[in-house]
Amino acid sequence: MLEIGIRGRQETVVQENMLSTNVGSGCVKVFSTPMMIALIEKTATLSVEPYLEPGQSTVGTLVNVSHLAATPLGMKVHAESELVAIDRRKLTFKVAAYDEKGLIGEGMHERFIIDIAKFQNKADEKNL
Repeated sequence: MLEIGIRGRQETVVQENMLSTNVGSGCVKVFSTPMMIALIEKTATLSVEPYLEPGQSTVGTLVNVSHLAATPLGMKVHAESELVAIDRRKLTFKVAAYDEKGLIGEGMHERFIIDIAKFQNKADEKNL
């Protein structure tokens, strides 16, 4: 059952393809903000997936995150999420990201529960 308090955690190691210089978000070789956000979204998504109905998933609709510290190539990073509000299909998460030295990002993230087939069909119709 989907309920407030569900937590998630995902970890990775900063690779070349995650650097700002390779993502197009900066000119220094550090873990990029877009990749930090992707890790945060993955963490929130996976945390609630076991509680959804078959054929459902979630899509991100809002990310409000501060990137507070730089992380170099090769360092471990992890993201944490906590489901703090449920409003019908809208899920709100408190999120944070850390490297081996401490907090590197924090904020809020919203996702909506969707029917995968219906959502995909609606998106595909835009190509017609």
